[in-house]
Formats: sequence, structure tokens, C-alpha cells
Amino acid sequence: MLSEWLQSTIHERKCRVIGIDGMGGAGKTTISEEIAQNLHAQGIPVIILHIDDFIHPRCVRYRDDVPEWKCYYDLQWRYAPLLELLSAFRHDGAFSGTVQLYNKEADCYDAQEITIPENGIVVVEGVFLQRPELKGVFDAVVYLDVPEEVRLERVLKRDGYIGDENAIRMKYENRYFPAERFYVERCRPAERADFVTPMH
Repeated sequence: MLSEWLQSTIHERKCRVIGIDGMGGAGKTTISEEIAQNLHAQGIPVIILHIDDFIHPRCVRYRDDVPEWKCYYDLQWRYAPLLELLSAFRHDGAFSGTVQLYNKEADCYDAQEITIPENGIVVVEGVFLQRPELKGVFDAVVYLDVPEEVRLERVLKRDGYIGDENAIRMKYENRYFPAERFYVERCRPAERADFVTPMH
């Protein structure tokens, strides 16, 4: 159903920037890759951008004087480079340039060449894509509506870099889940998205 919706959306709206919104562990990366493969198979060039490549260094996004969940919601992302890239793409119909993307291991930025050909499609995947700061950025938004308990099961298996299961639970309960609940209450992403995919 999602692929059918995308097909009609792309052709009817001349959709060029698609947002894949969802909380941690919702399956955004997997869905984005499936969409890209499907479009590539039709000869449509696609590039996937990850919102986590556009974040501030640790000294900004982790502060002792701000509650941890607010750090995540308010201080995590540097939207300006992403918005500049997408604005240039919309204006010119294509994009080729150097973008500073976050290097998690080194906690710094690496200059990377990004090319989006004419008639290409950009898929942006990440959390909080329907917040006010990103209003008007996307031609269409898909929201992956996955229950918190299901996502917790997934991240307990996935996020071993945080530590053991207790450390992962603590990180999500203190930082991620409160910010996600705030986002749902404030932005109502399931109501505002163009397409909602319930995942179980």
C-alpha cells in the first residue's frame, strides 16, 4: 500500500522531497531503503538523507543545565545545512555540492560531496520531521506509527553501543521517550502526515 501511495504521490504532485518520520526504533531506515530500491528499479534516482547526520556536537546537545529530554528535543539538530541543501535543490532542480555531515565516532563534521540529479527524489528519514522548524520542507510525509513498547524491544537489541539493557532503558526513559511524547502531544504527527504506516 505504501509503494502504491508513493507512486501516485510522486506522479500527481511531482513530489521531490519525502520525509519518513517516526520515533527511535520505528524502522525509518529500513523503510527508506525499501523506498529507494523501489524507485531505483523504476529508473528514478534517489538519495537518502539521515537527520542524524545533521546534529550538533556533544558539547551542544548534552548540557548539565538543561533536562536531558529537552537537550534532545531542542539542542540535538542543526537544521540550517539541511534546509540550505533542500532549498538549493528545489530552486535549481538538482544539487551538487559539499555538505558538512556529522561524524559520530570523531564528534566532528566531515565534508562530503552530495549530488542529486535532475528529476531525482530526496528521502529524508528521522525523528521529529513534522515539527514547526521543518514546516513546508517536505512534499509528502510518511509517519511510522509504532507503539513505544515495540520500539523499546527493538532498541534493546540494537543499541548496544549505549551499554547493557539497563543503560539502554535509562537512556530512553530519560532522554528519548519524554521528548518523543512531547513531540506527539505538540505536533500530532500521526494526524498531520500524508500517509501513516502502522507497524507492529
